[in-house]
Amino acid sequence: MKYILSNAKVFLQDEFVKTNVFIDNDKISNISAAAPENGSVVFDLEGYVIFPGLIDVHTHLREPGFFYKETIETGSLAAAHGGFTTICAMPNLKPVPDCKETLEPQLDAIRKAARIEVLPYGAITKGEKGLELADFDEIYQDVCAFSDDGRGVQNDEMMREAMKIVKKYDKIVAAHCEVNALLHGGYIHDGAYAAAHGHKGICSESEWKQVERDLELVRETGCDYHVCHISTKESVELIRQAKKEGLPVSCETAPHYLVFTEMDLQEDGRFKMNPPLRSKADQDALLAGIEDGTIDMIATDHAPHTLEEKSKGLAHSMMGVVGLETAFPILYTELVKKGILSLEKLISLMHTNPAKRFGIGSPLAVGMPANLTVYDLTASYTVDPETFLSKGRSTPFAGREVFGKCKLTLFQGKPAFWDKADTTLDIFAKKL
Repeated sequence: MKYILSNAKVFLQDEFVKTNVFIDNDKISNISAAAPENGSVVFDLEGYVIFPGLIDVHTHLREPGFFYKETIETGSLAAAHGGFTTICAMPNLKPVPDCKETLEPQLDAIRKAARIEVLPYGAITKGEKGLELADFDEIYQDVCAFSDDGRGVQNDEMMREAMKIVKKYDKIVAAHCEVNALLHGGYIHDGAYAAAHGHKGICSESEWKQVERDLELVRETGCDYHVCHISTKESVELIRQAKKEGLPVSCETAPHYLVFTEMDLQEDGRFKMNPPLRSKADQDALLAGIEDGTIDMIATDHAPHTLEEKSKGLAHSMMGVVGLETAFPILYTELVKKGILSLEKLISLMHTNPAKRFGIGSPLAVGMPANLTVYDLTASYTVDPETFLSKGRSTPFAGREVFGKCKLTLFQGKPAFWDKADTTLDIFAKKL
């Protein structure tokens, strides 16, 4: 089917241009102000913006193994609701995808149920137990990268050998950095809030010390290395210096670390995640890292749990919050509208940079698949978890006023999500 998205401001080569996007056979056939031909199906998106589908390199979709928390279908629907067209799914599953046999159930679920592009991670170690390396040779062609997310690889030699093998396959090691010996049963940041309220703290060193170790291994092996969800000022500085050395290193942080600090904590499981919310000094360092390019991208670390698992306060709730459906509106509201970031920079952090680093997704360009999202940046609303398409409901952003409403997400030219309250878009989706 041929159709045209007209009169929107379209993100093209780092700037917004008011123009038309022509779609033919699920691909972008033209981007221009040319008048539609007679008989063309035209959808007037005056007042909206169009940018390439967002990319999230760090999500937990829970399938296979934990269907009660999330599924490929519900997680990918939630992603489309947030404007994402490519997401990478972490391997802390059952079974853990550490060989061809254990990866296949996840690939099968993706083929059957994914509403957008879902790319699996392979595990670094078998069962993510840190005792034996995964069968990299069996799965490297079917995974976006390798990670033991949720666990740091504790053994130095094992991480060294993993990097050597992964480098051979031209893949990325994406590390959850955490030194188990430094955790001491902690579950929130070891700072002022923990001290004032009698909680066990997680020290910053537990994160940055393993970043430091891994960077030394990168110097030895030359492996492409990516640090997941950094939260401390020391991690930022270590990565900054590594980049100055020319090491093949990248990193991500998450929206909650940029908006909240430990002093925003409440005695509620929806504020509990790993790494935890840190100090104001850490947050300032993260924002500085984004500004100077040390931090390459923002990922959600979308980690759904059941209501019961998240209703046991800070001490006893499971770690993890959902984020696919709030990431862009929160960041637009808190960073762009407040003048901390430009909108163009935000799109680079959520599309361009992860696309380049991981070699995934597709640009908004002629000849490419029509993977894009349409937003109304003037729309304001209150974050209500009951409207989420994810099974997860636990978010620290519940009740927060935001700007930026996703109106439509196209994946390969077809609507993966559309705002059913918008008459034009509802007719559009039904026609397709």
